[in-house]
Amino acid sequence: MEKRLLGTSEVKITPILMGTWQAGKRMWVGIEDADSIKAIRAAFEAGITTIDTAEAYGQGHSEKIVAEALSDVRHQVEYATKVSANHLKYKQVIEACESSLTNLKTDYIDVYQIHWPSGSFNSEIVPIEETMSAFNLLKKQGKIRAIGVSNFSGVQLAEAASYGRIDSLQPPYSLFWRQVEQNALPYCIKNNISILAYSPLAQGLLTGRFAFGHKFDPTDNRAKNKLFQGENFERAQQALEKLRPIALLHNCTLAQLALAWLIAQLQTNAIAGGRYPEQARDNALAAQIKLSTAELAEIDAIGRIVTDHLDDNQIMWNW
Repeated sequence: MEKRLLGTSEVKITPILMGTWQAGKRMWVGIEDADSIKAIRAAFEAGITTIDTAEAYGQGHSEKIVAEALSDVRHQVEYATKVSANHLKYKQVIEACESSLTNLKTDYIDVYQIHWPSGSFNSEIVPIEETMSAFNLLKKQGKIRAIGVSNFSGVQLAEAASYGRIDSLQPPYSLFWRQVEQNALPYCIKNNISILAYSPLAQGLLTGRFAFGHKFDPTDNRAKNKLFQGENFERAQQALEKLRPIALLHNCTLAQLALAWLIAQLQTNAIAGGRYPEQARDNALAAQIKLSTAELAEIDAIGRIVTDHLDDNQIMWNW
């Protein structure tokens, strides 16, 4: 899989990244460590070398699973992890990074990200200047290679960038969830900041596997995902029916079509999770699909059946 430069850094990433929120187990149902390890390894063997995780995913459990899967090929992969919103004071950032380094069994992190802006989930307000000063020190020390932020608005991103080089933004972004296009994407394009889109399959909705009446376990985070509820879900089903003929034309799945459309957008890469090896391998194949300008426009229009009816709130869940 051909790699792309991350922002203006020297880090090269694959356009499809392996997402490992589910490997942390918390807020997911039926996850087994053995399956997670096999899925991560399968992603690597299929050409996905960039792995996204976070200290918040099972309090470091996901990071440990990533290390178990890939430590023997560490020099061939790129690790992207995140510090939580409640660890954004200077000393806390340094300590969190050391903990992630230990969990990942490595002496450097390729992309270190602020998971959520200060104040999220009732966390303490910490000036972004203080947080960024810690990130800049870690970068100077060689413990991190590039700095990223996640779930930041365009205004928050610009403020963070005033205190140090930001090379990536990780927002929720898919054919069915596109607020970032109006909010932060123009700033990213202007300033050469890479997009690392999470939930690129709208948490599985774009796979077409969830029919009317599907009920998630109450402890599954998708039970509160706005796209799986009411008229949003009905519109999604209408859109999926219109996407099927295009997927058939390319001999690919709906999921692969959605990923191919996303990574064809300016400076955009997709973080695709998978709890089983076959899912990881299927995700990797999306990088081979070439969509014409007309097809990209048609898929864009189909996605708006869903997105035109959403509000401007960037958070996907009714938390």
